[in-house]
Amino acid sequence: MKFNSLAESTRLTASKQRSVAMNTNSFNIPESLRHDCQEIFKLTDSFCAEHLDLEYGQLCRKLIAKLARKRPSPLARGDLRIWAATAIYAVGSINFLFDPSQDIFMTGDQISVLTGIPKSTLTNKAKQVRDSLKLYQFHPEFSRRSLLANSPVAWFVEFNGLIMDARTLPSDVQAEARRKRLIPDLDPQ
Repeated sequence: MKFNSLAESTRLTASKQRSVAMNTNSFNIPESLRHDCQEIFKLTDSFCAEHLDLEYGQLCRKLIAKLARKRPSPLARGDLRIWAATAIYAVGSINFLFDPSQDIFMTGDQISVLTGIPKSTLTNKAKQVRDSLKLYQFHPEFSRRSLLANSPVAWFVEFNGLIMDARTLPSDVQAEARRKRLIPDLDPQ
């Protein structure tokens, strides 16, 4: 499924289109970019549903929303198909999508072929996104839940002057750390 045109990729029912529209509001996307974000969501949602999974789709939505809130937003300029493919590539790189040992695996070349966006464009734009938002592998906000659960890095906190694994701390301290977003909240949503 290439991102040939926005029209081809927007074969959603009216109820799904309303769902996409409502979700843009839940991400606090500026009014001026809501329509563009809805179009990008349609592209990433369909790609992730077909080739990855729903969790990747949600992470792509979060990344796009964060880019929309950035001032000035890079989404205000450029091809929406490129931004959709860039979000997929950036989220994939954060989550080791390109590592064949992962449950869900895809190469950058495959993303390029499936989206119709040159790999050089994807890698350059994804690096710009990661740099501008200070993203890294195991980034708690954009990592898959299964990856976070198995990553000790996501759980390190300073407690009484010592670096500790937050999972070993008392439950009330863990709750406070979750509230302050120091550790991931892996409770079912």
